[in-house]
Amino acid sequence: MKSVRYLIIGGGIAGTTAAETIRLRDKEGSISIISDEPARLYSRIMLSKPNFFLEKISFDQIWLKTDSWYQEKNIELLLGKRAVSLNPALKKIVLDGGTEIIYEKLLLAYGGETRKWELKIPVSGVHYLRSLADAKEIIDAVKMAKKAVVVGGGFVSFEMCEMLRLAGLEVSLVMREKHFWSNLLDEASGAMIEKALETRGVKIYRESEVGRVLWDETVEEAILKNGESIPCDLIIVGIGLNFKLDWIKNAGIETGRGILANEYLETNLPDIWTAGDIAEFKDLILGERVQLGNWVNAQMQGRRAALNMTGEHVPFKMVSFYTTTAFGINVAFIGDVRPLEGRQIITRGNPENGWYSRIILKDDEIIGATLINRTAELAPISKLIENDINISGHETDLANPAFELKTLVS
Repeated sequence: MKSVRYLIIGGGIAGTTAAETIRLRDKEGSISIISDEPARLYSRIMLSKPNFFLEKISFDQIWLKTDSWYQEKNIELLLGKRAVSLNPALKKIVLDGGTEIIYEKLLLAYGGETRKWELKIPVSGVHYLRSLADAKEIIDAVKMAKKAVVVGGGFVSFEMCEMLRLAGLEVSLVMREKHFWSNLLDEASGAMIEKALETRGVKIYRESEVGRVLWDETVEEAILKNGESIPCDLIIVGIGLNFKLDWIKNAGIETGRGILANEYLETNLPDIWTAGDIAEFKDLILGERVQLGNWVNAQMQGRRAALNMTGEHVPFKMVSFYTTTAFGINVAFIGDVRPLEGRQIITRGNPENGWYSRIILKDDEIIGATLINRTAELAPISKLIENDINISGHETDLANPAFELKTLVS
């Protein structure tokens, strides 16, 4: 049985940033990273970007760390391994295969997994995009395909539709919702995105679901539940993430949709922290518990968790944001954009003029915003959220597209 001072479950940006930060603070303490992927740290962001997807850049640009980097930092990287049980009393992790590891400090940063279709599907022709291996499979499949169906109305679907069109495929998008991103965006915002998709040749099937797939050696048709048939030789499914929590619950760690944590990214059990997509933490800026799934947030949480693991006791405070661009349209989410009960939404701009913003208020403070083709407002809105600025009396100003939001910051 091996022992390690700092054990990190998850080799992505949160876990690797944590390991790097720990090594800066503790030059001698042993560090081990357990990753269920067969590859060292790479950029997940690049997986759905045109230059990588269309092989216009060197494949090596995907790597963010070299093999030698782990050796130089004296960080053990165990690839293709999954943690299956945790005994917090003994401070012991068991991996698939039976390996047991004793730790002093533990970071849970292993992220989520793609939600799989509950359909009988062929062994080839249906793809998900989460890992580097997934991306490689899709890149190879696209070279032989002519017609693709994309399932889902979120980030993966939005970006993959563009990649497939750039590759010359006919693309159909199937989504259950009335409009794109209906859980986060209003109808006007969704219509802007859909117009960009349709203008570039994507056919959209709204309020639709695939009921079954016909195939021989690979997919041939996607049959909607209303009986309509969509010929295709490639299907990409982007319907969200699942988080494996059973082994965490069995250990006595509190969970919700993810692993529950306080503002210091500590779980309810001593010497166990969490970071990244899996962390459902107390957000001091928003005043509520949230779970965020984006690269920058995961990186910064990994850093903060590491600092707290090495002796600091400082809360994680950051206004999360995510931006994506496809089909000539830029979409940004800042803070908490969920349209929950009790929140006020103020709109700015006009979709007909090419840009449109929604500012979400709670108790006279801005807590989030969605921006379409208006990235210039990302910085001032982030400041307004971060500084908890009361904007009571400025509602009319916020709705005025000519009003400079930065004047409220100073």
